Amino acid sequence: MQIYLVGGAVRDELLGLPVTDRDWVVVGATPEAMLAAGFRPVGRDFPVFLHPQTQEEYALARTERKQGRGYTGFVVHASPEVTLEQDLLRRDLSINAMAKDAQGRLIDPYGGQQAIRDRRLTAVSPAFAEDPLRILRTARFAARFHGLDFQVDADTLDLMRQMVKAGELQDLARERVLQELCRALQSDHPQVFIDCLDQVQATGELWPAWSDWLATHPLQAFDGTDWGERLALNLVHCPQAELTAICQAFGLPNAAARLIHSVVELADHPGLQAQDAEAVMALLQALDAWRQPEPALRALACLARVSTIPSVQWWSELIAALKQQRLPDSVMRSLEGPAIGAALQQQRTRWLEDYLGAPGSQSSSTACIR
Repeated sequence: MQIYLVGGAVRDELLGLPVTDRDWVVVGATPEAMLAAGFRPVGRDFPVFLHPQTQEEYALARTERKQGRGYTGFVVHASPEVTLEQDLLRRDLSINAMAKDAQGRLIDPYGGQQAIRDRRLTAVSPAFAEDPLRILRTARFAARFHGLDFQVDADTLDLMRQMVKAGELQDLARERVLQELCRALQSDHPQVFIDCLDQVQATGELWPAWSDWLATHPLQAFDGTDWGERLALNLVHCPQAELTAICQAFGLPNAAARLIHSVVELADHPGLQAQDAEAVMALLQALDAWRQPEPALRALACLARVSTIPSVQWWSELIAALKQQRLPDSVMRSLEGPAIGAALQQQRTRWLEDYLGAPGSQSSSTACIR
């Protein structure tokens, strides 16, 4: 049994980048041997195990043979006879097809070091064309390493172009496409991801409803936010009709879709300026801030990135203070049903009018609401 560090950890170490995740390949082992050594199986499609102490992933060396369409149409063969070189050959780019042995020696059968020196993203072999997900992965690596002057090799671009023309992208699940987009949005150069896809005519195939918007609204990088917030900020001025189609095309999780719709719908809401009590109340109601303050504050945090509005801390304290408002018992006894909600709304509005009229009520994020 030989164990090798493979893939991104080797690549990033050579690039002088922080290594955050480590993946391992085990050559010459069987699933039974891994279990006997205390590893826990987690792979569904091929043998992958978690180390009993580090919980890092250890995969048995394997080969893949294309049998159907799309990125799932592979027959996987894992056995003690599969060599490290055979395992590395099935990978996407040469910079991801390197390994290190237990003594720290580099194994580089497919020119990964040279590709790093040349700053080229190059397909390991023509088998690259068997997996359409590699089109998006390559575009994502182009975005991630753009600051290091990496470019996609011309032959690899041609291969990607041929794959698009052959209709391979039609077999990708929306969830996998969204996953690659989300990762690209968390890079410093997300527009490079789109530019690379444009070069191979993939953008319109992947997102017909989004391609027109992208043509005039390049993706921007936003520090300190997750992918959902970055996507929302990039769509902040998108017309509602287009936005609905775009969100449907993405297949977004409910929380992300709600965030995006809230940010777009409320980007120009008068309540954001916190000048008029009724406008502020209407804004908070639109955000469902009483029942779901966390999603509301997340949307307000996004809007604070593109508008001059009070800080998120100010909004957080304001929502908390408004939620503490209570109707007197005498008033509660005289009302029932919807009248109670209407009376509470009026009380909150009166309190807010008094607060907004107080000196310094919106002056800074440290303003304390009482």
